[in-house]
Amino acid sequence: MINVAIFVSGNGTNCENIIRHFADHKNVKIALVLSNKIDAYALTRARNLGVPAIVMTHNHFNDESQMMVLMRAYHIDFIVLAGFLQMIPDFLIRAYDHRILNIHPALLPKFGGKGMYGHYVHEAVKAAGETETGMTVHWVNSVCDGGEIIAQFHTPLSPTDSPADIAAKEHVLEQDYFPFVIEKVLSHSFSPS
Repeated sequence: MINVAIFVSGNGTNCENIIRHFADHKNVKIALVLSNKIDAYALTRARNLGVPAIVMTHNHFNDESQMMVLMRAYHIDFIVLAGFLQMIPDFLIRAYDHRILNIHPALLPKFGGKGMYGHYVHEAVKAAGETETGMTVHWVNSVCDGGEIIAQFHTPLSPTDSPADIAAKEHVLEQDYFPFVIEKVLSHSFSPS
């Protein structure tokens, strides 16, 4: 069984979607949901679906001994970032090399990097006059949104689309594709040699 931790900071629609996708999976278990925010609704979603949900404040999250003890306690093999708004510390990147995925609400390398999250991304896409947007799934490294791209999905935009319209279109892609990308990556990452 591959034990997956989902790291979240907000509402948790992707988190819930991923938990539901893997609920009866024979090889993958969502073993933990971790948030850096005590009021993240994703924690409630996880608990409602029977998944342990834990809050780790900034200082605790960046404490190698505390984080690695937690990861070992839940036997975590793989980490998925689903709207997690904190940089991943180097010790975690080393421990989970090519085993941490992130979703970004734009077509990287455009509209990525520090400060580019949530509505800021969609406002930037609108301001740039883009004719399409999309979602990107990428490996996590020490550069914000700089890891190798695994998959991208596109959706067309209209000149009349507001940032909220752009966000809604992009979110459909996340809901439709993110769990399947995770499943495909896990099947390749943990396949017998």
